[in-house]
Amino acid sequence: MGRIFEVRKATMFARWDRMAKQFTRIGKEIAIAVKQGGPEPENNPALRRCVQNAKAVNMPKDRVEAAIKRAMGKDKTDYHEEVYEGYAAHGIAVLVETATDNPTRTVANVRMHFNRNGGSLGTSGSVSFMFNHMGEFKIKNTGQDLEELELDLIDYGLQEIGEDSEDNIIIRTPFNDFGNMSKALEEKNIEVISSELSWIPANTVELSEEYATEVLKMIDALEQDEDVQKVYHNLK
Repeated sequence: MGRIFEVRKATMFARWDRMAKQFTRIGKEIAIAVKQGGPEPENNPALRRCVQNAKAVNMPKDRVEAAIKRAMGKDKTDYHEEVYEGYAAHGIAVLVETATDNPTRTVANVRMHFNRNGGSLGTSGSVSFMFNHMGEFKIKNTGQDLEELELDLIDYGLQEIGEDSEDNIIIRTPFNDFGNMSKALEEKNIEVISSELSWIPANTVELSEEYATEVLKMIDALEQDEDVQKVYHNLK
């Protein structure tokens, strides 16, 4: 019984840590969106997307409102967005998106995570050519016919459509069509669960379980860093 309790407690703490990280990430995205387009979601598509994504991870409404208010205050944090590129062990390409108020600290930490785990931090453009920068929309599956939906959205930039492991529908567009698709889904009253810009690997690399574990250890270390927003890689 004691062992079961310990496992449940560990699982619960892991879930809390993951939730806290998601809330922190979205809080920074809200700050950046407010700085760029103002505090009203109705007039700021980027902020509207942040609010939508906050709802998808069950971020309380009062925390969202507090983040918007904080972004307008005199003591607001000025975040800079940076993308770092490099290789993990065994040749796996890695992209790291960050939002930081101290780029010097951030690049030092990112380099440390690469170096400690058998990787190497590269220069801008060293691995990004292996990825496609795409808009990704997760929409509620209400029994739509995917072929019909594809025909309905193809003129707005739809490039890929499919389903995820939770039976949601995933729509991907080229980077430049992200706004067109976002507007189209709103106008067609299609419920969007979340939307974001993602780096999708053009090809993936398969490793043995032992080697993959080494790579995932570095990715986990990066994801735990307070300045890191998202980590992308081409490990299968």
